[in-house]
Amino acid sequence: MSCLGTATPALALVLLAVTVARVGAQGAALEDPDYYGQEIWSQEPYYARPEPEPETFSPPLPAGPAEEWEPRPQEPRPPKRATKPKKAPKREKSAPEPPPPGKNSNKKVVRTKSSEKAANDDHNVRVAHEDVRESCPPLGLETLKITDFQLHASTAKRYGLGAHRGRLNIQAGINENDFYDGAWCAGRNDLQQWIEVDARRLTRFTGVITQGRNSLWLSDWVTSYKVMVSNDSHMWVTVKNGSGDMIFEGNSEKEIPVLNELPVPMVARYIRINPQSWFDNGSICMRMEILGCPLPDPNNYYHRRNEMTTTDDLDFKHHNYKEMRQLMKVVNEMCPNITRIYNIGKSHQGLKLYAVEISDHPGEHEVGEPEFHYIAGAHGNEVLGRELLLLLVQFLCQEYLARNARIVHLVEETRIHILPSLNPDGYEKAYEGGSELGGWSLGRWTHDGIDINNNFPDLNTLLWEAEDRQNVPRKVPNHYIAIPEWFLSENATVAAETRAVIAWMEKIPFVLGGNLQGGELVVAYPYDLVRSPWKTQEHTPTPDDHVFRWLAYSYASTHRLMTDARRRVCHTEEFQKEEGTVNGASWHTVAGSLNDFSYLHTNCFELSIYVGCDKYPHESQLPEEWENNRESLIVFMEQVHRGIKGLVRDSHGKGIPNAIISVEGVNHDIRTANDGDYWRLLNPGEYVVTAKAEGFTASTKNCMVGYDMGATRCDFTLSKTNMARIREIMEKFGKQPVSLPARRLKLRGRKRRQRG
Repeated sequence: MSCLGTATPALALVLLAVTVARVGAQGAALEDPDYYGQEIWSQEPYYARPEPEPETFSPPLPAGPAEEWEPRPQEPRPPKRATKPKKAPKREKSAPEPPPPGKNSNKKVVRTKSSEKAANDDHNVRVAHEDVRESCPPLGLETLKITDFQLHASTAKRYGLGAHRGRLNIQAGINENDFYDGAWCAGRNDLQQWIEVDARRLTRFTGVITQGRNSLWLSDWVTSYKVMVSNDSHMWVTVKNGSGDMIFEGNSEKEIPVLNELPVPMVARYIRINPQSWFDNGSICMRMEILGCPLPDPNNYYHRRNEMTTTDDLDFKHHNYKEMRQLMKVVNEMCPNITRIYNIGKSHQGLKLYAVEISDHPGEHEVGEPEFHYIAGAHGNEVLGRELLLLLVQFLCQEYLARNARIVHLVEETRIHILPSLNPDGYEKAYEGGSELGGWSLGRWTHDGIDINNNFPDLNTLLWEAEDRQNVPRKVPNHYIAIPEWFLSENATVAAETRAVIAWMEKIPFVLGGNLQGGELVVAYPYDLVRSPWKTQEHTPTPDDHVFRWLAYSYASTHRLMTDARRRVCHTEEFQKEEGTVNGASWHTVAGSLNDFSYLHTNCFELSIYVGCDKYPHESQLPEEWENNRESLIVFMEQVHRGIKGLVRDSHGKGIPNAIISVEGVNHDIRTANDGDYWRLLNPGEYVVTAKAEGFTASTKNCMVGYDMGATRCDFTLSKTNMARIREIMEKFGKQPVSLPARRLKLRGRKRRQRG
């Protein structure tokens, strides 16, 4: 008791001194016009729902005073240029749940006895002894699992550079002086700046990944920093290296992520990054991700309620090229009667572009059955779409075997094609970097540096120029616009993957398709190219705009997050005002997109589906992403059965290929397939439809499209024109049709000869 009585006044005096120091520091800060408090960035938006604050986890305090980090009254250290991070040494394979954040690390700290001893000397946090070599997954700054209200900073230059912008791979807006800039940037450059994450529960922290500021004009990044942890955000423990504070090597440029692993995992609720040096001509700016394993807390209802689980027994992991082929083979062996594996061509490096067909009669086109496709991986680093399609293939097979009525009907009434990886060369590059260390663009392009997404022929300009010259429809039709000859030449800058897709789409009469991309949460529909050449953003609708809007909304509205008005924007765009959909040209103009090419050159209505903010999420996030997108992927496929369908035949019942199907009031036609069958996507309503073909008399009908799922049958029988019949008869008997003007001239000449 006497010891306790002696220690208590001393502890009170220490706390009083700390409080006075803080008040003085705050007063000095308020006098500084460049100092901005974090409180102004933490105000809750009007749409946010209040979240329950979990109780603080505080281990018992030690007998002696705990170490508390306070700003040191010294001059800022002169900034030094960061050295190029060294390649990480190979580490031993550890038991894996969950897997490491990336295959390679730019910087790795090796555990030593002294660092472990130093960590054990700090009693404010616990050291994890089970397996200190095991890496933990990201907490979710990039995926937005960590909310804005869990991020705090000492100061910020302005709102657009607040702590909520300090997320790995976040992208700046076109105008960087707005609400959406590309990093957290401190209000001033000194050693008292920090950014922290509140994990809201005890977490075993294992590492930190940092980037510089995303900017077209400025070069800002942190070259070294300290790491501190806390259980209450007041008492902080600095990560040690032996007897001193450990200085972690930061970035040497602004885009390549750098990983630093803690020498010993630290268990706490809060983690703070304290920059120590920064780029010579720049400021303290950084983006980051924290690696950590949340500890189980069965008593906290808030966390249990928000944990996402799935009941589907699927292979939730990232698959390289070899593993992808093996998975396809396994699915084909499970469901040999409804699956077929084929390739549509090869990549620049010679990797085959494999596709999986799912149908009750794989390998053949059934008359009257529409063809649908999903494509993913046009950008090799947008990996989430690739894995979602591999999960979809497994799911369709399993549910068909389980006789799920919905899936059985979809498979038996639709010919489905799934191409998971259009750019396997790019994916292999991204896979080597890993889910967190590839940055924003590693593996995006093909091996020869081409962006497949805008590598298709620009048919929009050909159509619009012809319309401006009033040459339509005499010279340029409103559909099936021919590919320019220069594009088909061997010297054209066209990727092998692009040529393969074009040949694939010309061979198969696709009706509807979706290409899965990443980095955003939105569904984009054509046109993707603005019609006004001097603009970069302009709403440019197709003649089928009402249909495309419905198709986009069918995916977005069934996604768990796309239409949620309360969700945070991924980077800079707020798509919730259009219910998670956007016209491609009004977002950003792209010439030669797959969507525009598909609409103008084939019958296929193609949309771009951006499935997640994180292009390459950690595989621990795949179950949740699957739950986010599963229903949407199925609903979108079902839309291929909306509108009208039928056969165009001659009087003998033979199908007429290449017949034109026109809808009154819609300046875009489609054509029949080789067997004379067609599918025309339309919204519910009554339509006047005309079928015509060369040598046949046109036929017109009223076709009604209802609200129930299932296309309305609308068949046409065309009879041949009189001239076509005469030609058919003459050709049958080996004679040519008589030319009346030539016959008259011949008779006149005969009469003249008789008179003479």
